[in-house]
Amino acid sequence: MHACLGSILDLLTENGVHRDVDGVTITSPVLMWLEAIDLCFQKLMDLVDLSKIVAISGCAQQHGTVYWNNEYAECFKNLQNGKNLISGLKKAFSLYDSPIWMDSSTTDECQAMETNVGGPMELAKITGSKAHHRFSGNQIMKIFRNNRSVYNSTERISLVSSFLASVLCGKLAEIDVGDAGGMNLMDLQCKEWNEKCLNAIINGNNEDKQILKKKLGNITPSNSILGPISPYFFKYGFSPNCQIVTFTGDNLSSLAGLCLSSGQLAISLGTSDTVFFTTHYYLPHLDGHIFRNPINETEFMVMLCFKNGSFTRDRIRKSVGASNWQDFSALISSVPPGNNGNIGFYFDDDEILPNISRGDHRFSRMQSVEKFPPEVEARAVIEHQCLAKRFYAEQIGYKANGRGNILVTGGASCNFSILQILANVFSTKVYTTDNSDSAALGGALRARHGYIFFLIYRKLNQSSSINFHE
Repeated sequence: MHACLGSILDLLTENGVHRDVDGVTITSPVLMWLEAIDLCFQKLMDLVDLSKIVAISGCAQQHGTVYWNNEYAECFKNLQNGKNLISGLKKAFSLYDSPIWMDSSTTDECQAMETNVGGPMELAKITGSKAHHRFSGNQIMKIFRNNRSVYNSTERISLVSSFLASVLCGKLAEIDVGDAGGMNLMDLQCKEWNEKCLNAIINGNNEDKQILKKKLGNITPSNSILGPISPYFFKYGFSPNCQIVTFTGDNLSSLAGLCLSSGQLAISLGTSDTVFFTTHYYLPHLDGHIFRNPINETEFMVMLCFKNGSFTRDRIRKSVGASNWQDFSALISSVPPGNNGNIGFYFDDDEILPNISRGDHRFSRMQSVEKFPPEVEARAVIEHQCLAKRFYAEQIGYKANGRGNILVTGGASCNFSILQILANVFSTKVYTTDNSDSAALGGALRARHGYIFFLIYRKLNQSSSINFHE
């Protein structure tokens, strides 16, 4: 979407991100996101009567953090219809390049986090995950350690999801209980910030811990109504009565959009690939993540994340000379399942599962090889990614016994060759949805869900008021 602008911000990013020369520090400019929000509504107002929208919710990439300074409230207050979001809010941030999920520069911070709470398994028991480079708490610790002036000038810290909700409602939105599970900071069982994890960031100083708590704000239920839409967005045709429902992380929103039932497995094929399912049981594991279910907070969402997804698939497609995905699929189809004993492992960035540095590795039946023919290379990258998904899903409790089924979403879910290899690897039926963007659909469903509760609550309040006066 944002690439349509052709703005100077696009010229300074590659696929929407800044990659540092160290190869591991990866950020996105906050101003780019603001510009994208304006562009989104400029386009929507030509397609939809926005005055008919009664509620908005949505999602954003998980783990990324946005840092507001003490001018944010004044900037929101003075945001005028004649300004765009960049000019109105550009003075509201203490950091303009937000750490995002692709970053892997926090090795020292991850080690410190795990050491301070008693090891990786103890951290997983508390927060649902061992320490990961991209998780927000470790990114905050890095800023606390290495850029104290930015940390000290930060009044509030948002996740990208709560940042987006904040812009839409014109005030700071709290972090929702679902997305808070991707920070290595929240006690997943009591749904509060964990003291040990906060201490790890600020080295145990109680005064600094209270300051950090204030920066993070409170944790809010995923179906909370934040309030009416900001008057800034009236220029796009929104009604003053349009309500903003708490935003959450993209993977959590995909769960809502797919309406998963017990025994089903969901796979999202995007920039990163994710595998997830729901459970009533809290069983932490070092290989996966556990979040609170944003639809039903008494349940949990179990998730695996693979950093190298669509960018890696696209790189291999180009490298084998396939000008489009149809040509790529034709190459795959020319080789039988199993790839005649050849297998490859492809990582554009340092991978999460397995924990391995970037690089490509190819093997025949007997030995490693330097290069594959195009058709073998094409099948190898897809088979590798599908096999990894089954292997790690079984590690965290999924049973690939052919009785369940798999729902696939994301940009690559329209590729039949990928779906067929998934079916072969998991030995089960694979389905797609009519709408490949389940995360956006999940936002719409959650907006409806939150708005219904809003109407019920308002009606009960009105009834209570009438009875009281009578």
